[in-house]
Amino acid sequence: MSVSQLSFFSAESVPPAVADLTGLLAAPGQVVVVGEGARLSVVVDRPWRAVALAEMIVEAGLEPEIARTDENTPLVRTAVHPQLLGIAAQWTRGAVKTVPPQWLPGPRELRAWTLAAGTPESDRYLLGLDPHAPDTHSPLASALMRVGIAPTLIGTRGAHPALRISGRRRLSRLVENVGEPPGDVEAFSSWPRI
Repeated sequence: MSVSQLSFFSAESVPPAVADLTGLLAAPGQVVVVGEGARLSVVVDRPWRAVALAEMIVEAGLEPEIARTDENTPLVRTAVHPQLLGIAAQWTRGAVKTVPPQWLPGPRELRAWTLAAGTPESDRYLLGLDPHAPDTHSPLASALMRVGIAPTLIGTRGAHPALRISGRRRLSRLVENVGEPPGDVEAFSSWPRI
């Protein structure tokens, strides 16, 4: 019989917070200021990702919305909320997305990033980056290194830039942090594993 042990670092062991959603901005997510608040949004490739991210948004105390883009792709976003103004201020310079110098992806931020843009690649794992924000790629790689997951930056000239995580130790660290996959069968096959 196999027994799953919850890691001390796992996303399930950390209380939810609005800051968890910054993992969407490490992925191709966006933040926009709207009136007295701000809204986070991310386009994802599968409905299960939108549903799981909507659950994280609820856990963080915000209201989610799942919609479809003009291309009929799933989109998940928060309702406009004043609590997101701080994130908008930290993650943008003018209209350009940036990575705050002190940002470190904790377990729940890594989970949000994985839910939004994580994909397996043979015996490695890719965390997708925003192709429209190339200046965020190196700072995100550095932030991941600072939490003990040294990635390789790939695809910077293409439409699918990502941070590739390879090696047993690094993959173990990622798996420990992001916790169990959502219940969807498709999610299980897209989740990082050793």
